[in-house]
Amino acid sequence: MSEKKRIGVLGAGKMGLGIAQLFATKGYQVRVIYVYDDKTRYDAREVIRENLQVLVDNDALDGAQIPAILDRIGFVDEPEEIADFADIIFECIVEKLEVKQEYFARMDRIFPPQTILASNTSAISITEIAEKSEHKERIIGTHYWNPAYLIPLVEVIRTRYVSDEIAQATYDLLEEAGKCPVFVKKDVPGFLANRLQHALFREALKIIEDEIAEPQDVDKAIKYGFGMRLGICAPVEVMDMGGLDLTYNIHSYLFPHLENSTEPSRLLTENIAAGNLGFKTGKGLLEYTPEEIKRLNEELTEGLIKVARALGRL
Repeated sequence: MSEKKRIGVLGAGKMGLGIAQLFATKGYQVRVIYVYDDKTRYDAREVIRENLQVLVDNDALDGAQIPAILDRIGFVDEPEEIADFADIIFECIVEKLEVKQEYFARMDRIFPPQTILASNTSAISITEIAEKSEHKERIIGTHYWNPAYLIPLVEVIRTRYVSDEIAQATYDLLEEAGKCPVFVKKDVPGFLANRLQHALFREALKIIEDEIAEPQDVDKAIKYGFGMRLGICAPVEVMDMGGLDLTYNIHSYLFPHLENSTEPSRLLTENIAAGNLGFKTGKGLLEYTPEEIKRLNEELTEGLIKVARALGRL
């Protein structure tokens, strides 16, 4: 078996630490590069320790493994410090195109041409991120889903420049680390999964806006309805299973009534103007106490562990 690749992570925020934890848990050596105030905002190593402890508490990890996992993760202040270390860098910094472009151009100068440079952006064009770099063929998108150490999906986004060898090597590495990578063949806004997710969000907001249902009932309809099926039988399979003729007939009747606005929902703009941002402020489309916010965050992680175990994905 070939030697495991060495992993670099640019940024010690939630996603960066989640990716570092994922690879360290799978036996890879990892180096996390601090950016901005990462080093002073919190104890990054302690954040990972707490994440690991949640896995232990839910019987998803042997607690005896924690010291070895943490030992595989190192922290540095500058990309130059791991120029001779990393086989791949996963970038997880602020979602601003110009900042990403500058960091990728810098890393392109620092790292050997064979080092893969990957962006975890969820929205920005990977092709545009690569524009200021010389070796554009080794820059690729790898969009993880939060929490990165629990959600199997990683979107591998091709650009007009990336080589087939880099794309396949990235895919193979993610698969080796236990992820479920998918190729996104075109670098389009929203890539693959976010396009699907936000199409659902748009219709959910329209249903609330038109007073068809209350926000909590919209969520219940998904959680206790087709959402339960999605992890086992997703849209393409559902359409084939029911028959494309049936799907066609439903679409012919239903599509004229679905939301097709190209602007954000009025509900969003009105709530943002009122200072209602969701968990950040205690009120969004629904209201939350600090205790409810804590409980819901904990239930998300624990629920994902249970779902992953039930579906054989942990």
